[in-house]
Amino acid sequence: MDEYWPWLLALCAGLATYMWRALGVTFSGQLETTSPVFDWVSCIAYALIAGLVARMLILPIGTLQEATFDIRLAGAGAALAVFYLARRSILWGVLAGVGLFVVLMW
Repeated sequence: MDEYWPWLLALCAGLATYMWRALGVTFSGQLETTSPVFDWVSCIAYALIAGLVARMLILPIGTLQEATFDIRLAGAGAALAVFYLARRSILWGVLAGVGLFVVLMW
C-alpha cells in the first residue's frame, strides 16, 4: 500500500487543479466583462504584477542582486518604452528589456 501513496497524492493534486479550471470554464460564459467586479479583479491582477516588478527592482534576490539598481532600472525602462513604442507588444518590450540588461551586465 505504501508504494501507491505518491500516485494517490498526484491524482488528488491533479483533480484539485483541474476542478478549478473546469469551474472557470463553466462560469466564464456567464461573466460580463463590463461589470464593476471584473474591473476590480483586473485592478487586483495589475497591482500584483506591479508589486512583483517593484520588488524585483528595489529588493532583488538571488542572481539579480549582482546587478546594480541603475542597470535594473534601465532594463525596466527600456522594456516599458519599447512596449509602448511597439504598439503595446509584450514580446518586443521583454526582448528589449532583457537585451539591454544583458548588454549592461556584460
